[in-house]
Amino acid sequence: MHTFLILLLSAFSSLLVGFIWYNPKVFGKIWIRESGVSEEKIEGGNIALTMLASFLYAFFISFILQYLVIHQTGALGMIGGNESKALPSFANFMSDYGTAFRTFKHGALHGFITGLFFCFPVIGVGALHERRSWKYTIVAGGYWVITCMIMGGIICQWM
Repeated sequence: MHTFLILLLSAFSSLLVGFIWYNPKVFGKIWIRESGVSEEKIEGGNIALTMLASFLYAFFISFILQYLVIHQTGALGMIGGNESKALPSFANFMSDYGTAFRTFKHGALHGFITGLFFCFPVIGVGALHERRSWKYTIVAGGYWVITCMIMGGIICQWM
């Protein structure tokens, strides 16, 4: 249950970052202009469905981020994920290193790296094929770099 709640909090943080990032006083006007989506089309959409789907997708991203920002999941993977079947040396290892690098700062670093070297290129490739501008790529990709950084920090600190 604890893990699930942290993943929900992490996913929720993406909505908060988006609320700030896409505010017209920050990058919202640039995004609207560069995406080619009219304000009327945005306002005419189902905002509840959009936010719910965005939250669900962010939850999926949070689920994967936990494996990228927490080093101990690699150790769990080496034993098949079932601690009860591990050799005694695993318990000793986890006793010594179980909380190593489990800080917001470290998770934010790995989240930043994930955003910059995975999410940003995914946005960039899509933008190239959709013939979108470099400004669009910077705004949309930058959102995911910052969002993954915050999500990674939350996950690494509290899970």
